[in-house]
Amino acid sequence: MRLLSVARDLQRRHARERHGLFVAEGVRAVEELLRSTLTIRGALATTSDSGRDRDQALLTVLRERGVPIQEVSAAEFASAADTDTPQGILAIAEIPNYSLPIPTPNPPYRLVVLDSVQDPGNVGTIIRTATALEADAVVTLPGTVDLWNAKVVRSSMGAHFHHPALGCTWEGLTSFLSEHDIALWAADASGEPLGAVAPQRSSVPARVAIVVGNEGGGLSTQVRQRADKLVALEIAAKVESLNVAVALGIMLYQLRP
Repeated sequence: MRLLSVARDLQRRHARERHGLFVAEGVRAVEELLRSTLTIRGALATTSDSGRDRDQALLTVLRERGVPIQEVSAAEFASAADTDTPQGILAIAEIPNYSLPIPTPNPPYRLVVLDSVQDPGNVGTIIRTATALEADAVVTLPGTVDLWNAKVVRSSMGAHFHHPALGCTWEGLTSFLSEHDIALWAADASGEPLGAVAPQRSSVPARVAIVVGNEGGGLSTQVRQRADKLVALEIAAKVESLNVAVALGIMLYQLRP
């Protein structure tokens, strides 16, 4: 496998889906990848940066694990990198085959659903927030940005190397919700105030999926029609709306078990 050519190709969603691979770029992302159980297929490093202590430590660990490493010039690395100022190291890894976790009989269950959320930074932040607040999984519906987009990977700061985050069809999701008796609550400005719907944690269903919609268009018609409840955060009238990742974080915190 010519690592440089593959890394360049993986800038495209179609290529990531075809190869089943993604790129983790930067020191922090590669460090977090090494802490995960994901399979690393190779790494690129620039000859100009490989002398730095932190980079050298990463390269040493990668070599110890038998990961192939290709050293390239700064110009070659930039052609495969997604950032404007690359840190000089990236890894190519296999996309994990996550599936929806099945709820166990007693513990509470929290599922995050993204309905056509298109900003990679928002999606990465949501995955990291869902992981921090112990949601069981993040599910993306069609129209949402690719979970393994390089910007999503950076924004999540490695959270979905460890936390189930996966795409699903609307039909597959609704079947799963029905089969496991999971309520569907959707965030919408016209919904009931969350504080009134769930004044106490005991008011929240034991199993609930929380949906947030597109940054500009909001919820899709199918989600709006299927939702068991539309809920809204109470915010100052002079503020029209919150960033979708911020709003989801507040809701997850208020609805935590």
